[in-house]
Amino acid sequence: MHGKLLHRERTKTEDSTASLPLLGLCVSALRDRQKIQQKARDEAGDRWQETGLVFTTRWGTAVEPRNFNRSFAMHCRNADVPRIRVHDTRHTCASLLAALDVHPRVAMRILRHSQISVTMDVYTQVPSPETRKALDRLNSSFDSD
Repeated sequence: MHGKLLHRERTKTEDSTASLPLLGLCVSALRDRQKIQQKARDEAGDRWQETGLVFTTRWGTAVEPRNFNRSFAMHCRNADVPRIRVHDTRHTCASLLAALDVHPRVAMRILRHSQISVTMDVYTQVPSPETRKALDRLNSSFDSD
């Protein structure tokens, strides 16, 4: 099927389908996305293709992975943060969980790893004291809003 996006119907493991609670920040972002998508749906009219996807093109179709990566890079530039690969956000999440003293087994479940060694050896970097100070400052900035 050259030239066609494929959508995986099944996850790799049964545990991958388990629910996780969403952070308030994520819920807000998804609500914003819902409004943006509704506007695109209204503007597209009859050209809209309902796919059931949350992140789509302006026509409702799946986003090409390369276009997503370009968009991600643009958002990194606009936010003036270092550009990383999209997959590296998993490493960031694992390291943040470790910095917040989340038990490794809990981090493993959040990241949907089947083995603790993957979580600890591949994804997690133990934070330095400077990292912990920066995270404390970041947390304080969220609390002040």
